[in-house]
Formats: sequence, structure tokens, C-alpha cells
Amino acid sequence: MVAIPKKINERLISGIKKYQPLLVSAKSRDVGEADTVTLIKDMLSDIFGYDKYSEVTSEFAIRGTYCDLAIKLENRLAILIEAKAIGIDLKEQHTKQAIDYAANQGLDWVVLTNGITWLVYKVIFEKPIDKELVVSLDLSAINSRSQDDVESLYLLCKEGWIKSALGEYHTQRQALSRFFIGAMLQTDPVLDAIRRELRRVSPDVKISTDDIKSVLLNEVIKREVLEGDKAKDATKKAARSSAKKLRGSPAQNSSSEPTANGEIK
Repeated sequence: MVAIPKKINERLISGIKKYQPLLVSAKSRDVGEADTVTLIKDMLSDIFGYDKYSEVTSEFAIRGTYCDLAIKLENRLAILIEAKAIGIDLKEQHTKQAIDYAANQGLDWVVLTNGITWLVYKVIFEKPIDKELVVSLDLSAINSRSQDDVESLYLLCKEGWIKSALGEYHTQRQALSRFFIGAMLQTDPVLDAIRRELRRVSPDVKISTDDIKSVLLNEVIKREVLEGDKAKDATKKAARSSAKKLRGSPAQNSSSEPTANGEIK
């Protein structure tokens, strides 16, 4: 996470303290969608820093239907927000509706919220259109004294958006996902590095990268990390990353082995 400027940090903390009791009250009264949208607009202004008159648009038209809220920055559409009444549990059908709206506009980011729960999705433009849940916030449970919680809110702030904080957070999450790390462990550069280290420990034992990969796949990495669409996508990304690194590095002899004293021959 990036460091949050003091003024913004104070606004976030103040906003949490102000709106948590308002959200609890609104839910206890089971207010409808229109009142929930009004509350969300106020939070977008008071907590997240958007100008609710010039940057938050209501009833944004999309192919004959409407998304509840849209955020525009510098006259460009940035985020679509699909809102539901505060007492409604957010379900997959609501998510699909929000993703469809964003996909029709070619937008990468969409938010689904009932005021308390905020779900931030990255739209994946493939066939068919897919999505990835990047941030999930429960504003009723956020602790204003927890810097981690405050930083999570910052991802949705106007200032964070301008600094691409949400995009950077998503990239970091991808890099640290179990699927990507599992895929990276299977790339030639990583296998070669493991082989060199093992040969230093046991210089008289012949170990091939195929031997190492077999152990990784059969005994180290969980099967769930190796199978499915996410694993396939991670493998493709890891392969591209590995190929790019090899193209940019001096040619190396992959069969080089360390001698007994650790030198490469």
C-alpha cells in the first residue's frame, strides 16, 4: 500500500466514525434502494472524496437501461456503481448485472454495494466476459484504528484512484496469488536456480530440473493450485514473464553445474 497523506487519512477515519451508526440505523429501518443510493452518494463524497455534484452521476444510461451511479473524473467515466437496498444480500445475479453494465462501457472496474458491503470487481475482457473480485469491504465492521482497514478504503478514494492505487493493488495480488507463485515455481529459471542450490548442498548427487519439477508437482504444490482456469492463466503469464526475462538476459548455459567448491563450470 502507498502511504496515505495525513489529511486524507483523517477524512477516512472521520468518515468511518460518522457513517457506521448511520448505516446501522438505515439497516434497522430497512430503508429502500432510493434512500440507500442517497446514503451511498454522501459516503462517496464524505469518505471517498468525490464531488457528489460534478463527479458522481445518478442513473447513468447504458443501452436503454440504467446503472445507479457512475463516477466521472476529468469528464471521463471511471467507475460504475450498482446499488441495492441496504437490507438486500448481494448475490451473483446482482454481480452479473453490474459486470454487464461495465462491459458494455468497456470499463475495467465496477462496484456492487448495498451501502454496507462494497464489492469491487475487475472486469476481464475475454470470451465470455469474466470478473475478479479484488476488494471486499464491510463498512459496518471496519475499525477506524486499524491502518490496514483505512488503507483498504483508500483504494476506492478519488486520490487513490488518481494514483492508480487500485490497479497496483490488483497487480500485487495477482503476483502473490498461489496460482501465479505455483506457476512461477515451474518455470525454467526458477527450476535452474533450485537445481543450483541443491547441487551446492549435495554436489555429488545428480539432480535434473525434471526431477525437481516432478517433486514440486507431486509432493509440494497442492493439486488445486495446478488445475483450473486460474492455474492455466497463471501458467501463461509466468511463461511470458520467464521468456521476457530470458530475452533480456545474456545467454546462459542451462546445463552449467557447480563444482564441489560452489563454482559454476
